[in-house]
Amino acid sequence: GAASVRAAMGLCRERHEHYLRHLDDDKESLEYMMTEHLRMGGVYWGVSAMALLDRLEEGSRREEIVSWILSCQDPKSPGGFGPNCGHDADITATHYALLVLCVYDGVDKMDVQATARYIASLQRPDGSFAGDKWGEVDTRFAYCAVSALTILDALDLVDLDALTQWLLRCLNYDGAFGPVPRAESHAAYTFCAVQALALIGALDAADLDRLGWWLCERQTPGGGFNGRPEKAPDVCYSWWILSALNSIDRAHWIDGKRLADFIRKAQDQEDGGIADRPGDVPDV
Repeated sequence: GAASVRAAMGLCRERHEHYLRHLDDDKESLEYMMTEHLRMGGVYWGVSAMALLDRLEEGSRREEIVSWILSCQDPKSPGGFGPNCGHDADITATHYALLVLCVYDGVDKMDVQATARYIASLQRPDGSFAGDKWGEVDTRFAYCAVSALTILDALDLVDLDALTQWLLRCLNYDGAFGPVPRAESHAAYTFCAVQALALIGALDAADLDRLGWWLCERQTPGGGFNGRPEKAPDVCYSWWILSALNSIDRAHWIDGKRLADFIRKAQDQEDGGIADRPGDVPDV
């Protein structure tokens, strides 16, 4: 059928490049306005995808993106970046901004010390990190903090022992991690915990075989991964789970060919882009 043809045709590189280049063409659409608070993340995923395709935009487009990122700095939180111009700073947007500036070799254009101090200021007494000044806590923000501070060479500004202990409190009996202590294991939060522990050299505190087995059990009969037991597969978990498996040297435990087939089936052959699963509308 059509799905098997999509799987056999390979990655539609040119169509995906076209899709990514024209993501923000219609700035008057309802969809564009409703995703205003997600813009920094969208820029990161778009820029990194173009880099992977070896089609990274340079010249005036590079300057436009770097200038926009710098305009998202929040004067009320020095060093912090918001998800869009005029938005409050948060740790996720700050991490995305830093990553895009890294891709474009533009980290020297930001105040590195102020950003490091802003991120460090979000650590709570129990070792966890808040996402912003309002105080929500989960493993996503711990990962963003550790990743950003590693890039900025400023891990000495935070209490890594307390963070390690907090992350291990998020570890469940099934071997995976939840967003906060005593919460259900989830693949995306597991990725965040695994990468944070890996970056601070504490990954051996987890049972890597049990963790790897839980991650491998997320592969469904169709080849794609789900985020939790009994849930539908989603292409996004290809990244979260395969990255975590690579970090613990157990990527060979899953069927890579079936996963690649699932991703190819989710491509939009006409307009480019990849959906969450075959037959759905693509997104960045």
